[in-house]
Amino acid sequence: MSMFDATEAAFGSVDGVVVNAGIVAPPSTLADMSAERLRRMFDVNVLGAYLCAREAARRLSKDRGGRGGSVVLVSSAAARLGSPFEYVDYAGSKAALDTLAIGLAKELGSQGVRVNAVRPGLIDTDIHARAGQPDRAQRLGRETPLGRHGRAEEIAEAIHWLLSDASSYVTGALLDVAGGR
Repeated sequence: MSMFDATEAAFGSVDGVVVNAGIVAPPSTLADMSAERLRRMFDVNVLGAYLCAREAARRLSKDRGGRGGSVVLVSSAAARLGSPFEYVDYAGSKAALDTLAIGLAKELGSQGVRVNAVRPGLIDTDIHARAGQPDRAQRLGRETPLGRHGRAEEIAEAIHWLLSDASSYVTGALLDVAGGR
């Protein structure tokens, strides 16, 4: 894939990959979702993520000339919550990434590649505004056990840890960073 080629040309061989594909659509029940919406959701959130993970597997695996490394998939707490009446399509697409993390970790462990997923909760990002609910993270964040929404920096710290040697015995993990939600 050209993005991997460009990265390697600029920085050398890849040893860590973050797969962060994600879109949402306006809140809806499944019964009212169009096939077009579902297709786009799964094309971006699942197929796009799988293609990036596949390329990471090709580049990082020791038996293919790689040096090993770490892959972190950005899933969502929605994968275990289901997001009823709003985003069941999004939740299902992110559940696919949870399964990918578990399966790919088992495929690549012997190749020196660790694979994990971070499952953010209500994080204050533009994704909510793009779905027509700019205050969603603040509004629902108050209902979490920690009483607040999360910040993108908190997710970045978890990803950084999973990419680092500090998590060298962690693979196939689904790390919830969701304020207890």
